[in-house]
Order: sequence, then structure tokens, then C-alpha cells
Amino acid sequence: MITLSDGRTLGYAEYGDPNGKPVFFFHGIPGSRIFRPPEEITKKMAVRLICVERPGYGISTFQPGRRLTDWPCDVAQLADTLGIKKFALAGHSGGGPYTAACACKLPDRVTTAAILSGLGPPETPEATHGMLATNKLGFAVARYIPWPLWRLFIWQSYHKGKDDPAAIMEKDADKRPAADAALWERAEIRQVCYASTAEGLRDGTRGLAWDLRIVTRLWGFRLEDIRLPVYLWQGTDDNLTTSQMARYMTGKIPDCKATFCEGEAHLLLFQHWEEILDVIRKA
Repeated sequence: MITLSDGRTLGYAEYGDPNGKPVFFFHGIPGSRIFRPPEEITKKMAVRLICVERPGYGISTFQPGRRLTDWPCDVAQLADTLGIKKFALAGHSGGGPYTAACACKLPDRVTTAAILSGLGPPETPEATHGMLATNKLGFAVARYIPWPLWRLFIWQSYHKGKDDPAAIMEKDADKRPAADAALWERAEIRQVCYASTAEGLRDGTRGLAWDLRIVTRLWGFRLEDIRLPVYLWQGTDDNLTTSQMARYMTGKIPDCKATFCEGEAHLLLFQHWEEILDVIRKA
């Protein structure tokens, strides 16, 4: 961890090649620095993968009143501490909005960005069409419901995740798309997801509750103002984030190249990690 200028701690972990191209990777919701795709591929692709925990997850201090646009400052401070001037970005699921924020606000430092099964902005037309019912509910009400009630709702839904991540990750197993169900059969994928969730919730659910509140509100910047290359991967069968979100972002970001993976779903990064890293390290 590092200590930020305001006294908060920021947790992170490094994987891959320590001398490789730096790529900051942002986990989903919930998640932690433990979440990452296969280590052998990251090393093979000569990438220095830096997985960063947002405030309130893992060993990162909760930040009251945090906005989405506060995140680039934290990332820049971490990069400064690590002696990294320029770097690429990748974000999965709920890490997608944070990837877009850094791409917009750090144009002199970010070389390229990848949004993987990323959550789109709330103004996306028909954003939740085809989305799992629980996600659709959260996307619709998180930005409106009074904070104490929202915190209680998230605590009731997720508080078991610290000690028993399977309890919350398997509750909708019967609604998992076929592509994700097949990947979930791989023990190494299940274990990294379980461990990441448990670590992310080590200090409770407050960070998760605020994270959801942030990404379902207006983001505070325009996708049209992102002036660097953005690559987007989206599975057509994803029911946690949606193709509508991906198409909306593709249409708004000036230099965005989208790959829609037919029949794939939310966990597609485990299938395409080598391809993803190859694209962003060369950009």
C-alpha cells in the first residue's frame, strides 16, 4: 500500500513482468487487488500488471463523498510513487467507468485503455435491457435511495461475502449465461473470484455501497472528451453489463474500437486476456 496526500492508504498488487509495460487494472464491483487474469499470460506478454483497490475495498481506506472523477488523482499518485510516467489502463465490469475517467482526466499519462465487459453510463438508452434482475434493480435505484437505506440493503445482500464469498457469488448461478457457466467450471477462475470478493469485503460493505452509488450517477465527464485510443470488449450474452452500454460508449468515445464476442458473457477477459494485452501494449 501507499499513503496518499490526504492520508488515506491505497492498496495494490503487482503481477507479471516487473520490467514490462505498466498496465493499471481496475477490478469490478465488488473486488480487490487479488482479481487478475492468468499470471502466466501476463508474464508471457511482458506486462507489469498493477491491480489497484478503490477506496473502501481491501486495504484501501474508505473515502467519504468520493466521486468518480476523484479516482484519476489516486492513480496518478500511485504512478508517481512507482516511478511510472506513462501507462495503459484496463478495467473489468464496474472498473470500466474508472478506466474511462482516467482516460479522460489523465491524457498526458495514459497511452491507451481497455474496457472489458464494462458498465456504461446511466444515460445509456435501454441500458438495462437483458440485464439480470438484481443488477437492473441496483442500477435503477442506487443513485436515488437514501444513503442509510442503501447501506442497509447492500449489507443485507453482501455481508456474508467476507467469510463465504460463494454464498453471494452462487445465488444466481442458475441464471449464469452458458459461456460464463463453462468458464466457472475452471477451479482457478472460481478461486480468484472468491478470494478477490472476500478480500474486497474484509472491512465490510461500505466501500461497495458507495462504489455502486457512484457509477449509477452521472459520471461527471464526457465520453466525447476522451482523446486517446480505447478498446472495448463485450460479450453478446452478458447479463450483468449489456451490449447496449457497450454500443453507447463506442458511439461516444471518438477513438473507440469495439469487439463484440458472439455468445460470450461477463467473464470473457479470461478467454481473451492475451489478445487484450497484445492490443494495449502495442498502442
